Amino acid sequence: MLTLTDTAAKVIRDLNAQADEPGERGIRISSQDEDAGSLMLSVAEGPESSDKVVESAGARVYLDPVAASVLDDKSLDADVDDQGGVSFHVANQIV
Repeated sequence: MLTLTDTAAKVIRDLNAQADEPGERGIRISSQDEDAGSLMLSVAEGPESSDKVVESAGARVYLDPVAASVLDDKSLDADVDDQGGVSFHVANQIV
C-alpha cells in the first residue's frame, strides 16, 4: 500500500486546513481513462465509492483502483519551494 512521508502528510494536512470545513477532505490520485501511465492528483472532498483510502498522521489520500495498483509499493513525498509552491513525487518504498 502507498505510504506517505512526514513531509507529504504535513503538506496534505496544511491543504486541508485551508478549507472552511475540512471533513474528509484529502487528495485523490486517479488514472486518466484507465491509463496506468498517467496519474492525476487533485484535492477531493472525500473518497469515491471504489477508492482505497490511505491515512497517515491525519492526512488522507484517496486512490482509484488503477492508481492503487500502480502505487502499491511506492511512497509519496512532497517539496515546498520558497514561494510556497508544492510538488509531490513518488519513490520506491525503502524496506
